[in-house]
Amino acid sequence: MSRLDSVLEAALARIDRAGRRRVLRPGALLPGGRIRRDGRTLIDFSSNDYLGLARHPLLAERAQAWTAAMGTGSGASRLVTGTSTEQLALEARIAAFKHCEAALIFASGWQANAATIPALLAAVPGAALFTDRLAHASMHAGIAMAGARQHRFRHNDLDHLDALLAEKGADAPARIVLVESVYSMDGDRCDMARLAAIAARHDAFLYVDEAHATGVLGPEGAGLSATVPGAVDLVMGTFSKALGGFGAYVAGSRVLIDYLVNAASGFIFTTAPPPAVFGAIDAALDLVPAMDAERAHLAALGDRLRTGLAGLGIDHGASSTQIVPAIIGAEEDALALSARLEAQGMLASAIRPPTVPPGTSRLRIALRAGHSAADIDALVAAIGAAL
Repeated sequence: MSRLDSVLEAALARIDRAGRRRVLRPGALLPGGRIRRDGRTLIDFSSNDYLGLARHPLLAERAQAWTAAMGTGSGASRLVTGTSTEQLALEARIAAFKHCEAALIFASGWQANAATIPALLAAVPGAALFTDRLAHASMHAGIAMAGARQHRFRHNDLDHLDALLAEKGADAPARIVLVESVYSMDGDRCDMARLAAIAARHDAFLYVDEAHATGVLGPEGAGLSATVPGAVDLVMGTFSKALGGFGAYVAGSRVLIDYLVNAASGFIFTTAPPPAVFGAIDAALDLVPAMDAERAHLAALGDRLRTGLAGLGIDHGASSTQIVPAIIGAEEDALALSARLEAQGMLASAIRPPTVPPGTSRLRIALRAGHSAADIDALVAAIGAAL
């Protein structure tokens, strides 16, 4: 026992009473949009393996090959001995994929945002910071670490952003705008062309999190930032979702990346990821640009699901991507619906506050390229019957 166990038990009891206790349940991704859990094979509507690459043989083969050639660990942080020529070549590939001058790999998306944001703010004391209200928690963590004040604009309300930039940012030494291109709980997307125009008009530095767009949207899966070439100053994204592996990247100018190597503490003071991670990323970059058929299939599945939910009278918000929320409302109702679906062989996790606002508990339905139209129809029918 630890000296804090009694205090921690009381805290867990409070979480229990609020109906918000979470537990870890083992599972294993399977091909065809399936998952193995508790000895059963379920249709998986909860994982972010959008293109089905997590079980692709080429990623496994490349990870094994890089491990055989370079070992199981990197040995140190990147600035000590943890950088290889292969990693540098891989970062050059990522930069080319994102149409940027340079890129830097981080161990996770959370780490990338939480380390990059305070590094940027340290370079420009007094910068005015503007964030979408629904920006990811890792962005807010980075802002908190910097001790910076932020001006939050209403979700995807670019008129509000425009007004705030004019009102709050005109006299600041710099203006920095933080958004996601696709929002993870709502599946809606930012109007990148208009956002880029507003940022240019106010001479604002534009930081775009592409975690849920990389691989799925934009030309050759390069994300929505690729639809406005040269307009986004910093693009961040992950390899742990559509690219089927692990880790994250930040891409931008050569000067930006060189600065982060020297100023991003989450990069400087952590051991580099192992070679297997880099091998899987390298293989995914071979595959993703040619996966237009899978991207079109995902888009069609999303449209089919939204049509089905609307027919049941279920709000799916402004979703226009492979992420489709079925907004139920009360926490207990969302949990009960998720449990009924699991009993029928479908995994659709309930998302509750504080991840989403009170009264908007939902099933966050994440589509995978291995799903079929029949899978979507079965899900809609099951939701209708459960309700």
